[in-house]
Amino acid sequence: MKILIVGDGAREQSIAHKLSLSPSVEEIYLCPGNGGTHYISKCENLPPMTQEELLDFSKKTGIAYTVVGPEKNLMEGIVDLFQQHNLSIVGPHKDAALLEGSKSFAKDFMKRHHIKTAAYEVFDDFRTAQEYLKTASYPLVIKADGLAQGKGVEIVENYENALTILTEFMIQEKFQDASKTIVVEEYLVGKEASIISLYDGNHIVPLWSTMDHKKIGPGETGLNTGGMGSITPNPHYSPFMEEDFNRNILLPTQEGLSQDGLTFQGIIFFGLMMTEKGVYLLEYNLRFGDPETQSLLQVLSSDLHEVFLSLLSGKLKETPLSFQEEGAACVVLSSAGYPLDYKKGIDITDYFRLCPEGVTLYAYKSRWEDGRILSDSGRVLSVVASGNKDVATDKIYRFLEKVRNENLYYRNDIGKI
Repeated sequence: MKILIVGDGAREQSIAHKLSLSPSVEEIYLCPGNGGTHYISKCENLPPMTQEELLDFSKKTGIAYTVVGPEKNLMEGIVDLFQQHNLSIVGPHKDAALLEGSKSFAKDFMKRHHIKTAAYEVFDDFRTAQEYLKTASYPLVIKADGLAQGKGVEIVENYENALTILTEFMIQEKFQDASKTIVVEEYLVGKEASIISLYDGNHIVPLWSTMDHKKIGPGETGLNTGGMGSITPNPHYSPFMEEDFNRNILLPTQEGLSQDGLTFQGIIFFGLMMTEKGVYLLEYNLRFGDPETQSLLQVLSSDLHEVFLSLLSGKLKETPLSFQEEGAACVVLSSAGYPLDYKKGIDITDYFRLCPEGVTLYAYKSRWEDGRILSDSGRVLSVVASGNKDVATDKIYRFLEKVRNENLYYRNDIGKI
């Protein structure tokens, strides 16, 4: 079978790598892919294409199914387009994608279906939001309503702080149209967990729990990023938390999707906060997360291709999933200065050339040029290894100590907090 993967990041490369291990997979096309694709068998990068061009390519090439990585493509309706032409694709249709694309839409869905989440208010008028914040209890969380690459969330400690963020979001339009509407949320204290799940339109099947490290600095300090590392399983996700999640979040989400006519075949990412009062849902993503996917696929023993076929045919419940016993970790290398100003064109070839057995590399947006891989984004590499969190991170950090680049930065406490 031939498979198409849409996207150019480490997430897409890790999916391609896992699919390439299946004996049933003949060839994998990535659009546009990245420089690291060079090191994965059965893979070929395509030039950038529009959704209509991808559709035409899929028809002509005989693509068995397509996997969509970035949320932007989902919001733009690539699933709707492919399904109109009877092509199999992993992902939500445009209406369901609003669960990720609009925080207010998602929160209203949670409220309507009695899904455990933080109290909230939605504002599309600056003055109204300002008046609310004058008398609110702090701390609070302010979120841009639309897509902001994981960076449109701010915790505010007082009114002055809140007014600054409100002005940046709604007046200065820090995230363009995405922050013209905001969600103001109750601040929850606890530990976060990510649950990436498979959804075949009937059943939601969660994979292992993961823990993401969002902040740029050690100890979860500094600016928000797209993610600086992850481990699986999440050490804070207890059996009690899992039972609470299943009862108060997963099952009502499954029922709500059916009741609202939002069923699809794809991925549901649950962003959770685990508190003294149990588990609360922070957000939905409707695609694989990054860097959670890199560590999660490392522990999945099942043939991912067969899993996708079961998902697309609505038969997930008939396909048992298997995982290796211990776990995995992922450490992200970013360009120095990320997530603000950062350098591109960093040569990362030596990382691939010197990568030892037991460590796997996935590149972010990058290019293969004259036998070298050159970076083209703020996050540059995902470095992945198997084992419990201490064993896995030890493998990664020992490798990173040997291959140094002053233009690259990584956190040294992934999995340790």
